[in-house]
Amino acid sequence: MKTQKSHILWYILIRLIAVTSILVAVVIIQHSTTDFIPLIPFYYLVLLTYLLSVVYLGLYRFGKRYDIQARLQTGFDLLLVTALVYISGGLSGSLYLLYIISIVAASIVLSNRAAYVTAGISAVLFGLLVDGLYFGVIPYFSVEQYTERSLGLIIFTMFLAWGLFFLMAALANYLTGSLRKAREELRRAEKELEIRDRLANAGRISAQLAHEIRNPLAAISGAIQVLRGDLPLDDDQRKLMDMVVQESVRVSQSIEQFLDLASPGRLDFHWLNLSEVLDETLTLLKAGGDLDGQFQVDGNFREARVGYYGNAGQFRQLFWNLAKNALKAMPAGGTLTVDFLLDKKKAVRIRFADTGRGMTSEERQHLFEPFFTRFENGRGLGLVVVRRIVDDYEGRIEVRSEVGRGTEFTLTFPPREAGAKAASRHISAS
Repeated sequence: MKTQKSHILWYILIRLIAVTSILVAVVIIQHSTTDFIPLIPFYYLVLLTYLLSVVYLGLYRFGKRYDIQARLQTGFDLLLVTALVYISGGLSGSLYLLYIISIVAASIVLSNRAAYVTAGISAVLFGLLVDGLYFGVIPYFSVEQYTERSLGLIIFTMFLAWGLFFLMAALANYLTGSLRKAREELRRAEKELEIRDRLANAGRISAQLAHEIRNPLAAISGAIQVLRGDLPLDDDQRKLMDMVVQESVRVSQSIEQFLDLASPGRLDFHWLNLSEVLDETLTLLKAGGDLDGQFQVDGNFREARVGYYGNAGQFRQLFWNLAKNALKAMPAGGTLTVDFLLDKKKAVRIRFADTGRGMTSEERQHLFEPFFTRFENGRGLGLVVVRRIVDDYEGRIEVRSEVGRGTEFTLTFPPREAGAKAASRHISAS
């Protein structure tokens, strides 16, 4: 996980709050007893912590390597906590619980692995301190802190603390993992809403424009075709009229897609053999010259014979747009692979994969936005229509792409209300 600048600031603020809270608690306790911890060394540690926080804020303000800063903060904090545990008497106090703050911070700011590493270092530091105090290798900070304890109690307390450290690391990792997933889902949902808003706006605009343009355009195209047949034309004039007719057809197709976005109209649903619908679409592409000899079509779609309850026109449009998009991505030729799959939940999965130029991460972000196109003379509506059709069936689209290696679209359609069993019978009977 990449350490972000906001994480570092959060880390610094949390440690300041924690140290200040401990300082206030110690001052309150010291008013009623003198048996807690030595005051002067404790205040020195607190002052050192504040000074380090100032240094961390400077690095936060002017530095760029936030991952290194987070590791340095965690390491110094572990040493400070160990020093605080030492002056408080080791096992005589309960300040070793402060290790947990560093463990949780490592999970949030760094990574899951860093949380376990921090827990392990905490266990080693605490174990060395306790063993050193018990065996006399490390003298007690104050003679009054010495308390006779059995070796069994020492070992039990150490293992209890170690278990607590790793338990907190696991719990923190689970919670931070859930938060990260929730944050990703929220971002994805916001992107979905943004795209849907743009689709709605495109639909409203298209409905207004289409009705104003379609009828005059049809009249112009018809008049040109009549004149083309009646007038004696030379080759250049005939080519110009052909261009007018071709462009009229292209604009008319754009208008039809506009209208389809705005209001798809009433649709008839029945059982479809998706393999036959796809085969018909590929035949049309071959007849139109889009799918010529430089392309190869592979996949299991000819043998799969997958059935689905839907509208033939929608799936024909969906297959057409995906295939055209794949062919445009392979200007020098290549392989288009189409597979049909049926998962355990009876959902139908359709996979379109090409060996074209692929997409950058920025292109993937804008892929389903109206009027965004990656191709010359593209209208930026094909994949928008695909997205709307998939949304109509409450399905989902997954896109994988790598520059220079191609793109893969996987469309998942859930079982229709007619029932998964009926779908299964229809597929097996087809």
